[in-house]
Amino acid sequence: MRSSKKGFYIAPKLLKKVMKIKELPIEERSKTVIRTWDRDSTISPDMVGLTFEVHNGKQFIKVKVVEDMVGHRLGEFAPTRKFIRHGGRAAELAAKKAKG
Repeated sequence: MRSSKKGFYIAPKLLKKVMKIKELPIEERSKTVIRTWDRDSTISPDMVGLTFEVHNGKQFIKVKVVEDMVGHRLGEFAPTRKFIRHGGRAAELAAKKAKG
């Protein structure tokens, strides 16, 4: 966790890509996707409306940035673990009961 007095962190390379896309016309901006492995970068107001592909360790997850995401990290929207379900005898019986 980064201290609030230090400010937020955005990777310089990612910020450069965002500024480059902001110069494009609006029609092209919505079609352009930025691929990144930098999950710890904070989402800034400049990124609103852009689409990122954030790497989760296995694949890239598409993240369309909206206003409510400002201040959060890119990695928060690309989960790294897949929850299947809790196992055990009780879960097995509950699944059977639910089916019929």
